Amino acid sequence: MTIIPFDSFQDIWTIFLLVFVRITGMFFLSPIFGRSNIPNYYKAGFSLVFSIIMANSVPALDLSLYTSLSSYVVLIAKELLIGLMLGFISYLIFSSIYIAGQMIDVRIGFGMVNVFDPLSNVQIPITADYYAIIATVMMLITDAHHLLIHAISESYTILPIGEVIFSDDLVMQIVKLFTNVFIIGFKIAAPITVTILVTDVSLGIISKSMPQMNVFMLGMPVKIIMGLLIIVITLGAFKGIVNTIIQRTYEEFYIFLRQANGP
Repeated sequence: MTIIPFDSFQDIWTIFLLVFVRITGMFFLSPIFGRSNIPNYYKAGFSLVFSIIMANSVPALDLSLYTSLSSYVVLIAKELLIGLMLGFISYLIFSSIYIAGQMIDVRIGFGMVNVFDPLSNVQIPITADYYAIIATVMMLITDAHHLLIHAISESYTILPIGEVIFSDDLVMQIVKLFTNVFIIGFKIAAPITVTILVTDVSLGIISKSMPQMNVFMLGMPVKIIMGLLIIVITLGAFKGIVNTIIQRTYEEFYIFLRQANGP
């Protein structure tokens, strides 16, 4: 009868725990797996099962370097932070849809109309909620959530356990990511904002040529109709926007992992 040493079980448990905290950190913040309408025990169960699968395929870790409890706790904190950052990157890029929705609502006159989102427990613009639902459905239809699973599995190849280095380049990437999120949001809202701008200019010309007309009463419904019309017309191109968000998330994952691995 073959006897497996107790140290082997201890090493397996140590590696499993490190894998589990990185995967859990990502899944609890990602825009699809981290939605609040998914029960937490489902998230924890999925993270547990996925961690068991991944623990047998991650690169070997030299546990002799972590002999004290404090060094192991620091290692767990680093792995958890890596997972949280990966989830935050995916959520941050997805939030460009909310930025676009806020800009659109302000331009067409829905700026004061917010709806309570039970999934995030916050009030969000009505157009942003509409875009977010469509984007989520498109991601599920195109199996984009599988890319998140693939990215977290490949993260152990690019950035093995215990080799993370938090450098200035890593911080600059997060700062640039904030800028890129606003740029994506502006591009999504550009057709509607340009249309409303042209409408405002046209109404201004009408008010000068026909002072007796109440342009204020006429302008509100006209801008709403024009805004909703452009939203419907550009809805076919929204699939390309969602694909761009998915591709950008995937690219930012690998940029972050390579920079976290040091020069």
